[in-house]
Amino acid sequence: MDFDDIKDGAGDLIEKGKEAVTDGAVDKVIDAVEDFIDDKTGHKFDDKVDAATDAVRKALGGQAD
Repeated sequence: MDFDDIKDGAGDLIEKGKEAVTDGAVDKVIDAVEDFIDDKTGHKFDDKVDAATDAVRKALGGQAD
């Protein structure tokens, strides 16, 4: 395995990541994590969790809820 093989593999991984974002898979995961944290903390930190997940969505090029 040489550098070009690694580079090609990384490019494939990036494309799969872009497809996942486009398909909404990432939003589903973010929503599930947000719900999990809210449930485990008794919704004490809803505002902080919402802000954090909004920041993640924006960082990934999506829209905040």
